[in-house]
Amino acid sequence: MNLENLGHALVRGLPDGLIVSDAKGIIRFWNAGAERIFGFTVAEAMGQPLDIIIPRRLQARHQVGYDATMRTGTTKYGAGELLAVPAICKDGRPISIQFSILPLPDDRGGLDGIAAIVRDVTAEFEERKALRRALKDALNTGPVVSVLDGAA
Repeated sequence: MNLENLGHALVRGLPDGLIVSDAKGIIRFWNAGAERIFGFTVAEAMGQPLDIIIPRRLQARHQVGYDATMRTGTTKYGAGELLAVPAICKDGRPISIQFSILPLPDDRGGLDGIAAIVRDVTAEFEERKALRRALKDALNTGPVVSVLDGAA
């Protein structure tokens, strides 16, 4: 097995999105999984700011956090921690994503950028939301009857 070929196949063919951005938040790598999730082709995404997938209302907050991470070389998110946030697709459709990040160190002890592995979890998020709503509605429709009430 050729590990170079394996690495290339994993990076390019990973079903999850793999996005690499530089220290300024410019997209430098965008795989087929990211293309499938967000709808931007590789050519459309490369060289664009991460703002193309961040809802407008969250862009300023994201930029503050991103800049702090680049300046300090540290992130408040632990290794392997899954983050869940809203995102937007090329067609403007909102989606829910989960992702983990890998800071990319430079030779001076700072960061060159960040790699993120992204998964679309919109269906699961919507299902959980519907279940919570149904439970709330069920609890608000009358008295909760316990199996102990009137037990023989």
